[in-house]
Parts: sequence; structure tokens; C-alpha cells
Amino acid sequence: MAGPATPPRSPAAAALTPKEIFGILRRHVLLIVILTVAGLTAGVGMWKFLQRYFPKYSASTYIEVLPPVETDPMDIVAAQVQKDIQYQHRVSMANLIKQQSSLQKLLARDEVRQTQWYKRRNDERERVKDLRKYLNAYAHRDAEYVQISMTCSLAKGKRDRVAKEAALIVNQMAHLFVAAQGGTKRDEVGARLARLEDRRTRVEGELNAANRSLDEVRTATGISDLDRGPGRYWRHTFELKLDDLELQQNELVLAIRQTQANIENLAELATGPVTVQIEHAIETDAVMTVLAQQLALQEAQLAGRLAKFGQDHRVVRQTQELINEIREKRKDRNDEIAEQTRQASLENARDTLVVLQRRLEELQSLLQDASAKKRDLDLARVQYEQRLKIRDERIAMLDSIKEQIEKLKIMYEDPETPKVQLVGEAPQPLEMVTSRQWWLWCPGGTVLGFLISIGLAFLLEAINDLLRTPRDVVRFLRVPLLGIIPDASEDKQARGVDLYHAVRRAPYSIISESYRRCRANLELSGSVESAKALLVASGDAGDGRTSVAVNLATAFVAKDKRVLLIDANFRQPSLKTVFPKVAGDDLEAEHFDFGLSSVLTNQCNHEDAIRPTGVDGLDIIDTGPSPSNPAELLAGPRMEELIGEQRKKYDHVIIDSAPLLLVSDAKALATLVDATLLVFNAAATRRGAAQRTVRELKEVGAAIVGCVLLGAKAMKGGYFQQQYKSYQKYQKPQLARAT
Repeated sequence: MAGPATPPRSPAAAALTPKEIFGILRRHVLLIVILTVAGLTAGVGMWKFLQRYFPKYSASTYIEVLPPVETDPMDIVAAQVQKDIQYQHRVSMANLIKQQSSLQKLLARDEVRQTQWYKRRNDERERVKDLRKYLNAYAHRDAEYVQISMTCSLAKGKRDRVAKEAALIVNQMAHLFVAAQGGTKRDEVGARLARLEDRRTRVEGELNAANRSLDEVRTATGISDLDRGPGRYWRHTFELKLDDLELQQNELVLAIRQTQANIENLAELATGPVTVQIEHAIETDAVMTVLAQQLALQEAQLAGRLAKFGQDHRVVRQTQELINEIREKRKDRNDEIAEQTRQASLENARDTLVVLQRRLEELQSLLQDASAKKRDLDLARVQYEQRLKIRDERIAMLDSIKEQIEKLKIMYEDPETPKVQLVGEAPQPLEMVTSRQWWLWCPGGTVLGFLISIGLAFLLEAINDLLRTPRDVVRFLRVPLLGIIPDASEDKQARGVDLYHAVRRAPYSIISESYRRCRANLELSGSVESAKALLVASGDAGDGRTSVAVNLATAFVAKDKRVLLIDANFRQPSLKTVFPKVAGDDLEAEHFDFGLSSVLTNQCNHEDAIRPTGVDGLDIIDTGPSPSNPAELLAGPRMEELIGEQRKKYDHVIIDSAPLLLVSDAKALATLVDATLLVFNAAATRRGAAQRTVRELKEVGAAIVGCVLLGAKAMKGGYFQQQYKSYQKYQKPQLARAT
């Protein structure tokens, strides 16, 4: 049963819920079962057919692929190679097996040419194409193997022959590839060995030339000892002599500088005051000593004579004069000794400087000779070391070449030299391939049939564009759903009852209760009080618009409301059939044909067009005579006046209109009424038509209060089926009392 008005939901609500998906599956359960069983039957039949008429066998063998690096036969521990490198090498080997040249060599073998598989192919291109498709080479990632497999299938062929030929082709390819790779590897090692022998001869010649060049350097320089190899720390005589001369030169330069400084000091002392050294020379002079003694004697005599004769005595004066004379001699001698000492020291220093400078010149000459010899020695050593380095390089190169030659000789004779080795031949397969096994076809056919049935079920649901469920209304229209009227076949109480009068004549039916729920939803939504004039419209004819209008009016009347029902469908009027006219007195007979068209064309007033229906509280205005311009009359002022006056006299004015998508009458009325109630038929209304109906009403500014879904059927997995059962169980006591 319908609940309260359903508001528009967001697009997220449009997604299928698990319950709705389960409902779709329940509605198409028979289709799902039939197609699933058909899939199982087809799988079993296909399995039997392929096993009998197209047997297919697959044979396989393994080739061991050694690491791609060349192991050193002299090393005990094998070299470690990264797993990714080894895997890429195995992939390369697998690609070589699948290349066209390998396949053509396989086809050229006599054993392969004798097989039925070969004879049934017309030309070389077809055989190569078939090998590319069915001959596989798979490189294992974690094992050092490449798996070679061949799948053979012959139309109406014997099973043993097919299995035998599959093993034969695989073994021929394995032997062919291993032999090709082994010969190629040995040829490669032999070619490398020959190149190394040529290179050894060339390096030996270069070594002899290097030894001769060393002898030439020793002969040209006359120096036999030029080798300064590791561990030799002594130096040549030329180097030692040069170092000694440089040391003497440095010492002599220092002495010259010191002498020059002494000369400068002595030159300054020659004109300066008497130094301590000069005073010492004066004191030790013999003349100065004698003069000092004489001076002391005279001074002693002078002191005695002064005491004896006085100051002015002649003898005293003579003694005084003699003392002065001695002092004058001492002064002269003092100056003479000082000058002689200074000049002698200065001359000695100058003589020493000249000697040192001459010695320096001799040393510089010797140093130049020693430096020239040292340069010759260094140049000879550079030439010698360069040629010695070349000789050492040739010796090392020759040793390396000899070592490589020995290794290659060992590798050439080593049975593991080919990097590809056959593990064993492929045995004849005993079972068919997976594509011929029952456990693939039987479950596969079943699953495929089931999936096809599921897809077909959802496809049928998708291509069915009817508004069948409330969810369709919410998803595609975004219009409040005020009522859901079930299909008459779902309601036992309404069987044999005129559906126009379901509310009045089958009050305990689900249909009647659905109309009452629609009325309650209108009242609870607040639309009834503010929208007394209600237009009941639909997109197409036959959607049940008149039935909804009549039953909704009857539901309002049941609540002691006065309702006026107006038939505005001039094209195909229906209310005069639903509520037949009953002729009374002459006055009634005079106005028997008055209707809505009469009011709109001023042939009568409003009261003359209204007639009773036989239902208390429910009056009706028929369409009246069919006018030539119904749309213009309905859009005119007389219609607006009629609605306005009847809104005051009645609690509700319900107008039944013509189909909105067929004629424009409903659009004209929608602009005059307070609200519009849309009717969609679950068995006839398409989604596109419903969307267009809503869109066109919104374009003219109509106030759409909601919609009613008429004729909704209870579907498996749906909501109505359980609701109908609950309603019938709930109403059973009341029905018992009514009967």
C-alpha cells in the first residue's frame, strides 16, 4: 500500500539495491533455470562431440638453459647471476624456438613430413602459422628450464596417432634446437680461440720490440743503471753531487750575505764612536801603556811639588806642561789605534767578500754542469720508464691471453659448453588437453548458460521502459508519489466490480484502501486545503485518469465532503457513462443536455449545468455538446470564473481532462486550477512519455502536487505481493463480520 508522499530523491538513490536485484532474478527464475539447463546440455554435447570427432593431445618436454655468463673453468665456485638476468635469457631461448627460421627447419625434417599433421596442411605458410599457434615455448621464472609443448588436433583422427604425432613434433624441435645451439656455441668458442692465438703472436712481437727499445735507450745515454723499480731507494752519483753542490751554494750565499752585513756595520763603526773592542785594543797597546805609566809618574810628582813649591812655581808649571804633553800623546795614540783597527777590520771584511764571491762563481759553474747531467739522466729515465711501461703492459697482456687460451681450450672440450641441454624426450600423452575434458565443458556450459540468463533477465528489465514500480517513478520523474493503485487482478474483493466505483462498491478491497491512502496523502501533504481545484491529468488515453478522478472524488465524499466532478474531456467524455443521467420532470428534461460547453458558451448558467450523480455530496458537470474549439473555451475567462465560483460552494473541485500529450486542453486547465495530479498506468505509460508529461506541465507553470501509479502488479521479489497478503490477513475478521 502507498505510504505518505514520497519526495524526490538524489541520483544516488537510483542505484539498484540488493533487494531489487534479487527481485529481478525471482521474476525471471524460469528463464534462468531453462537457460542454465540448456547451457549444461550444450556443454555435455560439445564435450562428447569434440572427444569423438576432434581429439586433441598436447605433448611437452623440457630444455635446461644454463646461466648466460661464461663460468671460469679455473674457479671452483661458480659465478652467481641475478635471477632476472637468467629469466630473460630463458625468455630469449624460448623466442628463438618460436622464430620463423626454427619452425621452417623443423618442417624440413623427414620425420615431421611423414606425419598426418603435415600432410593435412596445404602449404608452407599454413604449416608455419599452425606451429606458431600450437607449438609453445614457455620459460619458467624460478627454474632453469624452457618447456616446449605441441598440441595436435585432427578432424576424425585416431587418438593414438594424434598423441604420437604431438610427441614426435616436440621431440624433433627439442633435438633440432639443442643441436643448433650446441654447434653454434662450440663454433663460437673455436673462433674466439683462433682470434686469441693471433693476438698472442702479435703481442709477443710487440714485447720483443719493447725490449729492444730499452737497450737502445741505455746505449744512447751511456747510463746502464736507469731502472728505478719498486724497492730501489738509492740515488745516482749525479744526483748526490748535485745535491752537495746545491748545499754548498746555499751555505756560500748565506756567508756572502753575512759578510756584506758585516761590511756595512764596519763602515758605520769607522765614523762612529769608539766601541768596546777598540778600547780593549787601545788598553793592550804598549805605547799607551808606557804613556800611562809616565802620566801616572808625572801626576805623582806634580802632587809632591805642589805641596812643596806651590801653584805658581816654575817646576810645578813645567811638570804641569809635561803632564799635558803626555796626555796629548795618549789622545793622538788613541785616535791612531782606533782608526787603524777600524780600517783593518773593514778591509779584512771586504777581502773576505771577494773571496766568497769568487767561490760562488766557481760553484755555480759546477752546479750548471751537474744540472745538465741531471737533466740528461731524467730524460733518459723518462724514456726508459715509458718503454719499460710498454714492455710491462705487453707482458701482462701476454699472460692474460695465455690464460684465456687455456680456459677456452678447457671450455671447448667441456660437455657443458652449450648453454642449452635436453633433459629428456617428450612421452606420448595419455589424456586429452583441458579443452576436451568434461570438467571444463559441463561446468563451463552451465555457468555460461547461467550468465546468459542473468544478462538476458537484466536486459529484459532494461528494455522495458514502463513505469511499473514506485522506484521507477522516483528514479525517472522526481515527482512525489501520492498513491499506488494495484491491478484489479491482484484484488479478489474487487473482482466483478466496476473499477470506476471501486471505493463505493468494494470498500474492503485493496484498491479502495489505496484510493483512501491517496486521499490521506493529499490531505497530509497540505495540498487539499490550499488547492481545492484539482486537475487529474495523464499523458496518453487509457491511462486510468477518469477512474482515479471518480474514485478520489468518492473517497472525499466518504468523509462528508462536497465534491464537484467536472468532465473537461470534450474529445472522449466518460463521466456521462460512469454516472448516467436520469430524466425527471419537464424542467429537468429541458436542461437535460446542458454541460460544461454550455456554460462556457453562455448557453446556461453554472447551476443549470450541475446535476447530481446519485451519490450524496457528489455532483457532476458533463461535457455537454461537443464544441469546435475546446482548447480556446477551456482557456477562456468563463472557465476561470466557473472554477472560482464552484471553489466557494464545494470542498473540492476535481476536473477530468483530455490526454495532455495528445491535445492542449489539459495545459490550458493546468494554469487555472490550484494543483495538478498526474496519473501513470503501470501497464501502459512509458518513461519517456511520463517525463515529457511532467516537463510540459512545468513549462506552462503548472503546480504538480504529485502522481498516482495505477495498475501496479505484484512482482516476484517486489513489495506488493507481501503487502497484499498482509492486508488480506488483516481484513479477514472485518470481511467475516460484513458477510
